[in-house]
Amino acid sequence: MQNQPAFTAQELKAYQSDGYLIVRNFCSPEEIDRLYSTALNDDAMSKNALDLNDQSGKKTRLSLWFTPGNDVFGYLTRSEKMINRVAELLDGDAPVCHFHSKLMQKEPRVGGAWEWHQDYGYWYKNQFMFPDQLMSVMVALTAANKENGCLQVIKGSHKLGRVNHGFAGEQVGADMVMVNNALQTMPIVYCELQPGDALFFHSNLLHRSEANLSDAPRWSIISCYSLQSNLAYAETSTSWKTPIDVVPDDAVLNWQAESLSNNDFLAKENDPALKETGWEK
Repeated sequence: MQNQPAFTAQELKAYQSDGYLIVRNFCSPEEIDRLYSTALNDDAMSKNALDLNDQSGKKTRLSLWFTPGNDVFGYLTRSEKMINRVAELLDGDAPVCHFHSKLMQKEPRVGGAWEWHQDYGYWYKNQFMFPDQLMSVMVALTAANKENGCLQVIKGSHKLGRVNHGFAGEQVGADMVMVNNALQTMPIVYCELQPGDALFFHSNLLHRSEANLSDAPRWSIISCYSLQSNLAYAETSTSWKTPIDVVPDDAVLNWQAESLSNNDFLAKENDPALKETGWEK
C-alpha cells in the first residue's frame, strides 16, 4: 500500500471530533455503473436478501456477507484507496480486517426507516473489545437525500461511548432517553450523497434514516472494518480476524469478477444482533 497519507491532518481531526467524514467522488461514475448493475442483476443479492421491519411495518432489504471475494464488491472493499483510509482512521497499527459488507436496498415508497442506533450497539453482542477499532464505510450507489431517506447522524455522538440498545420493530435501537439527550446537545447532519460518494463513520456514532417515501431508490454498499487486534469473543465468522488481501484500485473496472453467489451470506436466523441476550434489559 502507498505511504502517502490518505487524509489531511484537518480531515483526521474532523473525524476524531465529529465521528464521520465524507469523501466526495470516492468511486468514479464507471465504477458505480458496474457496482450498481451487478447489484441489480446478480440474483445472489435478491436470493440472500433479509427483510427487516421498522416500527411502522415498512421493510428495508439488505444482503450481508462476511468474506470479501473476487467479485466487484469484494474488489471495492479490498481496494487500496479503501484500506489506506480505513487504516488511518482506526485506532491502532494492526492489519485491517473486513467484518462484513451489506447491500442496502431501500426501494421507492416501501423502503423502511432505520431507528437511531450505533453499529457497536449491534457488535457489542459479538463481544468485540474495542469500538475505536471498528468503523463502517457507506458508498452510495444511487443518490441519497432527505427525500429518499438518507443517513442522519448526530455529530460528535461517538464520544458518548456505547448507549444501551433494545428492540425497535425487528431492528435494534438505541435507548431513546440518551438519544433525546444527544439531540438536545449535538446537531443532526443529513448526509446527502451523490453516487460514488463515501461516508466513513465511527462504530459509536448515533445514526438513523427515514423511510423512503420518494419515487427514487436508495441503494448503498456498507463495508464494516476492524483491526486484527480487536478480539471478538462471540463471533463465529472468521473474516473479522483475517487481514485483507488488498487489490489495486483498478480491480473494480478491469479485473474479471466472479458471481456473488460464492459469498458467505448471513441468514436472518443466525444474526446474534436480532436475538434476545438479556443485555437489552
